[in-house]
Amino acid sequence: MTPAARSVDISLNGLIIRPGENVQTRLVISRLPSGTVIDIPVHVFRATEPGPTVLLLAGMHGDEVNGIETIRRLIRRDLLRPLKGTIIAIPILNIYGFLNFSREVPDGKDVNRSFPGNPRGSLASRVAHRFMREIMPLIDYGIDFHTGGAARSNMPQIRCLLHEDPETDALAAAFAAPFTLHASLRSGSLREAAMQEGRRIIVYETGESLRLDETGIDLAIAGTFRVLHHLGMVAQTAPSEHPQVVCVRSTWLRARYAGLFRSLVQNGAYVEKGQVYGTISDPYGEASVRLESPVTGYIIGLNYMPVVNQGDALVHVGRVDAAPSRADLAPPFEEKPMRPLESEADDSELYEDELH
Repeated sequence: MTPAARSVDISLNGLIIRPGENVQTRLVISRLPSGTVIDIPVHVFRATEPGPTVLLLAGMHGDEVNGIETIRRLIRRDLLRPLKGTIIAIPILNIYGFLNFSREVPDGKDVNRSFPGNPRGSLASRVAHRFMREIMPLIDYGIDFHTGGAARSNMPQIRCLLHEDPETDALAAAFAAPFTLHASLRSGSLREAAMQEGRRIIVYETGESLRLDETGIDLAIAGTFRVLHHLGMVAQTAPSEHPQVVCVRSTWLRARYAGLFRSLVQNGAYVEKGQVYGTISDPYGEASVRLESPVTGYIIGLNYMPVVNQGDALVHVGRVDAAPSRADLAPPFEEKPMRPLESEADDSELYEDELH
């Protein structure tokens, strides 16, 4: 449904919301074993003039607080006053995870792998189904705010399906994050479900879980306003003050050995093929290996956890080259013993990956 074809009044959670109204409602999802009701607050801001409906969503994963704080500030500062159309703001979708400092819901499932959901399925599937029934039919566009998992920190970045849909490309360009990453649709994700329904949702990533990233939050607010301005929903917005790098592919460099990881690069830095980006050492001072990047690109994600196991993601490299490198096509590595500190060895392994 196009914005022009949408009904003047919208129906949400049994309420009729008319143009010019600002409403908060709560979608009841379930109850805790104690009987406590779990519901999701939904804020609706409507202009009198018709226009597109934009979703601002955070807390898909309960421990990803940067998006939650972004939407909280937008609401608290009374910034969501569209000149036309409607803004639907949901600060926390996964209330269960938020209460338990967890990415998942109590059944251990990921809401962002459970769309379009099932009313009789798992708890994650029920959350997804309620969203698809109540929210998805109302929106045209959306920004889904996320954060790096565990001790991994992401540079501020937009993730979306690039160069395949002009509307999505325009949203990403309008947001103007420091990095824009082509990310294929993942099965069961909100982005996939939205695309199948003819809606366009981009993902914004910044920082790490359970830790506020002030720079990333400020960029999120500014980028959101640029998207709203692009859609004609706000009158003014500040242009981006930093260059934008478009990464057409990305590669995770993973640990070949277990041990203590020490990074020698910073998030956002440019690395060249063959550059040493870190070391892994055993905890007893007997051996260490240097980690050399087999690809050239920008560091868009970095693992801050010093204790790593084999296969752990260490560095996420965003790449501007479209063609796969020889390293991407290489067979799985063969394990070799750590070499002494005096003769440090290359240690790198590549996997394509995206988290949202």
